Amino acid sequence: MCHDHDSRPPIAPIAGGALDGERTVLTASDGNTLAAFRARPTQARGVGIVILPDVRGLHPFYEELALRFAERGIDAVAIDYFGRTAGTGQRGEDFDHAPHVPQTTWGGIATDIAAGVDALRRDGIERVFTIGFCMGGRMSFLASTLGLGLAGVIGMYGTLQGPWRNDAPAPLDRLDDVSSPVLGQFGGADEGITAEAVAAFDRGLEERGIEHRIITYPGAPHSFFDRKAVDYAKESAVAWDEILGFIEERTSP
Repeated sequence: MCHDHDSRPPIAPIAGGALDGERTVLTASDGNTLAAFRARPTQARGVGIVILPDVRGLHPFYEELALRFAERGIDAVAIDYFGRTAGTGQRGEDFDHAPHVPQTTWGGIATDIAAGVDALRRDGIERVFTIGFCMGGRMSFLASTLGLGLAGVIGMYGTLQGPWRNDAPAPLDRLDDVSSPVLGQFGGADEGITAEAVAAFDRGLEERGIEHRIITYPGAPHSFFDRKAVDYAKESAVAWDEILGFIEERTSP
């Protein structure tokens, strides 16, 4: 199960760390317009991240997450998946994402990811990462195959094998095309992602000499990274430290 609509990232705000955050609209190279949320830090580090939401597309969890990154000096843009079928307007809790998901394509999402990367680079940010959750985790792993020159990709409980609800390939089937460092974080009690698949992903990256770190949190479920998941607050805190550490290691002077 993905995050509830009222879920929020399990990260304490830093007062004054983010200059601003605003809803915006991006235009992809194929002409698609997509909703996005852009957060800017007060003290930019020349580092940026594209946030790829879960199956419901852009909603408040990811807008707040963008602000938490900005508070730590990282420019962030969270993108939506449904511009082609649902437009760019703001949506409430009653938005039914289910009919829109199977209308997405990997080609369209790849183009939209590139639009998010381009939006950051137009602001002079060269070192760009992606991070995704659930559906977005799969898409973030796949972003490493797009030739975007990413500094790294981060997947939070992204599915690794088998077909999905659109035509996005399985990350395990695209290991030969991975060209960025990878951080993958998984819940040990996630019924949708097996330990065998995680081990195969780890092994496949190792065999190809791809810089990576794969972490499984024993007993943690799918979508454990959530302020409401109080039983997994420790795992969430460690996961956030891992995310920041992964970025820091690849952007320090």
